[in-house]
Amino acid sequence: MKPTLVTGATGFIGWHVARLLGERGHKVRALLRPSSTLRELDVEPVRGDLRDAGSLDRAVVGCGMVFHVAADYRLWARDPNELYESNVEGTRHLLEAARRAGVDRVVYTSTVGCIGIPKDGLGDETVPVTLEQMAGAYKRSKFLAERVALDFAASGFPVVVVNPTAPVGDHDVKPTPTGKIVLDFLKGGLPAFIDTGLNLVDIRETAEAHWLAAERGRPGERYIVGSENLTLAAILQKLARLTGREAPRVKLPYAVAYAAGVVTTGWARVTGRPPIAPLDAVRMAKKKMFVSIEKARRELGFSPGPVDGALGRAVEWFQANGYC
Repeated sequence: MKPTLVTGATGFIGWHVARLLGERGHKVRALLRPSSTLRELDVEPVRGDLRDAGSLDRAVVGCGMVFHVAADYRLWARDPNELYESNVEGTRHLLEAARRAGVDRVVYTSTVGCIGIPKDGLGDETVPVTLEQMAGAYKRSKFLAERVALDFAASGFPVVVVNPTAPVGDHDVKPTPTGKIVLDFLKGGLPAFIDTGLNLVDIRETAEAHWLAAERGRPGERYIVGSENLTLAAILQKLARLTGREAPRVKLPYAVAYAAGVVTTGWARVTGRPPIAPLDAVRMAKKKMFVSIEKARRELGFSPGPVDGALGRAVEWFQANGYC
């Protein structure tokens, strides 16, 4: 069996994709930056960087499949160009290397942030969306990277795109913005909430959807990978029931949250330290990211369950690993 390359295996989704592939008997090769350490996975490490095209040629040699999960996932960066270099040009470098190596299938991990959300209703893969609608450098860079992936597919290279929503569960090492909601709740750092909404999905089911996309996805197609559409208030109530802690009751007006984003992001430019409330994150929160996963159900056979178990695993993992 040819090895399967996974980029981003030190991250949340990538770690779970690599673990699932290993459990199913695949020989997993993980692209790791020189400074990265990978724990709890039996994989073949290969050192490289998405910005170093030569290292990607070495990484994909002999591979049958590539799961390109890695991304620079920051909602604030002192130099936004770094996000474009990794997310857009890095994706182009990897897909060029994979095509030269004769890889059979690539699954590219995009984001639900690239999905259009209508004013009233659920977003899906057919809703028109433009670069101008993307809030911040992260979403814009991922939107452009998704265009790169789809252009490769249009040229005949077998690339399938998955658009995960907001995964939650164990091994959220950094953590992700969704994991940070759980962690802040556990620390008592959420005295108030804003009127926003997310689609949550179990991280293990997110990994399963990546495999289904490799097996059944149509090249050039996008598949939203999610589960439950929930307001932030409903997520906090679920966490309250799981932990026995009280959920915040104060709803913060959006204007107050926006002002906090302006102030803390402005101060971050002075100090170089990430802001407590990145302005781009506040802008994203103005829209409820509620979506339909019917295409993934129909074409991939993706059938996710409720997210309560995944929230419970996130709570247990953060507590067991000293995050609280």
